Amino acid sequence: MKRFSLALALLASPAMAQDFSVGSTANAWNLYAEKPAFFEAKVVDLLCELTGDCPADCGAGKRQLGLLRSVDNVMVLPLKNGQPVFSGAAADLAPYCGQTVEVDGLLIDDPDLGAKHVYQVQKIRLPGGEWENANRFTKVWDAENPEAAGEGPWFRRDPRVNSEIAKDGYLGLGLETDEAFIKDWF
Repeated sequence: MKRFSLALALLASPAMAQDFSVGSTANAWNLYAEKPAFFEAKVVDLLCELTGDCPADCGAGKRQLGLLRSVDNVMVLPLKNGQPVFSGAAADLAPYCGQTVEVDGLLIDDPDLGAKHVYQVQKIRLPGGEWENANRFTKVWDAENPEAAGEGPWFRRDPRVNSEIAKDGYLGLGLETDEAFIKDWF
């Protein structure tokens, strides 16, 4: 029953729209359909909520995390943190697994994009506590990948990314396709 209720919450819109911009100090990124959003939510492991597969500690940073909003029980998907690098928000939310937090960031709800409750968290705190910037990803990545130290963005040095490129090429369509693409375009 819990999973069915959660699935309905993911699909349902609140009967009355809440103005989550009240109290938000989020910085605009000029994303299409972005709106500042400040709210309280419980940090949850998405797979645990949807399937009942619940490892300890929300998967120890290896699972996508979600925000179950307190005011309307809607699942918000924090797919981005406050850093300009290509990174998610799991590293920032993991220390708060199972806890209620306040978050401030940008919410995207747009039916034309197919985006519903997509969130870019910029700041996070325990209710009434001190704000912490959502920028832990590169610190966590550096600690987990000491062999990849060096210059340039993390994704150019990431062993997982480089392994996939070596196997399937930059486009993911095979090395031969990459070779032809690079020849044509560069």
